[in-house]
Amino acid sequence: MMRLHKFLAHAGVASRRKAESLIATGKIKVNSEIVDTQGMMVDPEKDIVEYNGKRLTITVEKTYLAIHKPVGYVSSVSSNQGKSVLDLVKSKERLYPVGRLDKDSSGLMILTNDGELANKLTHPRYETEKEYFVVLDRDLLPKDIVRLERGVTLGGKRLKDIRVVMAKNKSARLILKEGVNRQIRKMLGGMNYTVLKLKRVRIGKLELGELQPGQSKHIDKKDVTA
Repeated sequence: MMRLHKFLAHAGVASRRKAESLIATGKIKVNSEIVDTQGMMVDPEKDIVEYNGKRLTITVEKTYLAIHKPVGYVSSVSSNQGKSVLDLVKSKERLYPVGRLDKDSSGLMILTNDGELANKLTHPRYETEKEYFVVLDRDLLPKDIVRLERGVTLGGKRLKDIRVVMAKNKSARLILKEGVNRQIRKMLGGMNYTVLKLKRVRIGKLELGELQPGQSKHIDKKDVTA
């Protein structure tokens, strides 16, 4: 998203100041409606912006960042609930966090302005794998591993089965194909386990690796998906 006068400047119509004048005099249409007030936000990929009857387009450079979200940061654009993971990076583009990690959890997140990729990584129908390392207050019992792998019900919704690829020494590695809010904590809490630590270590093909809490790096789209 960007302000309309900025969009017009990027489209080569005029400087930002001149663009504001074009808007004020009713010469710009957005989605077939004349816009004559300043400050309107437009989505370059979805909204239709017209000047003199011609549709304007701009190429938005796609940016992809992998970041290790530390505990204590929220995975949202807003900082109303605390420090946002976006406060840890500097980017010319407006980025959005992909997927959720609650404030008490850490690990791999992707920041991008690519809505198509964000949808592919988060929508359940694509079944993009996310792998987590958890530390519990006690060992995960074999019978509970079976329950998890058969799929559990949360809030009346039947969740996709998960894979438990490791369970020992009061810890486990879990692979999920969907991401309900606080899913792991709720699933294990319903089995009377307490999650002491939760870290996401992989999204799709991309692994957290040696990225330290608070650190980020530029990645390519193909690093995450096939």
